[in-house]
Amino acid sequence: MVKALGWLAAASIAAGLVMAFGVAPREVTQGNVQRIMYVHVPLILASYLAFVVLALASLVYLVRRDEAADRVAHASGEVGVMFVGLGIATGSIWGKPTWGTWWTWDARLTSVAILFVMYLGYLLLRGTIEDPERAARYCAVLGIVAALDIPLVHFSVYWWRTLHQPPSLMKPGGFTGSSSILWPLLVNLIAFVLLYAYFVARRVRLLRAEAEAVA
Repeated sequence: MVKALGWLAAASIAAGLVMAFGVAPREVTQGNVQRIMYVHVPLILASYLAFVVLALASLVYLVRRDEAADRVAHASGEVGVMFVGLGIATGSIWGKPTWGTWWTWDARLTSVAILFVMYLGYLLLRGTIEDPERAARYCAVLGIVAALDIPLVHFSVYWWRTLHQPPSLMKPGGFTGSSSILWPLLVNLIAFVLLYAYFVARRVRLLRAEAEAVA
């Protein structure tokens, strides 16, 4: 099952990249650099999913002390940090030719940086507390609190003046672009969600095996 999920994710990513860099139209103003959007946006949205799953699994752990839920939260946090880090990197690559700078401390980028640092702290906290139960409990609280930053990240472009453009997907009124842009975005979003699920499933297996070895 997990292996099949991995192959499905790989096939979806290949299809999404072909659509993004070979099928989608060239943007008139930004040129080919705009094609980074087809990777950048799905990465950020998939990281939202990772952190929401982390928060929900953390809540389940606090209520039921379910170790399986804690393993899901742990794995989801690791994948989410990787995705948001890649999202920041691709955003910087996109920003340099369009804004003239790799980084600017506007509301969107600052809130994303805070999100990234909080979840890095989540992973560091896991590694510094030796007692697994106490680490799970503290990290569950941090994971739930950190998730409160996600709406701030997403809606910051509406609440404050920023260089960053409004969301391409998940915005009030729905998507307003052409289908030639929408479909590559959706295929890549599905691809990265599948990749997220694959990584989490593999990591949960490993965490369970580690726990059983210690026991």
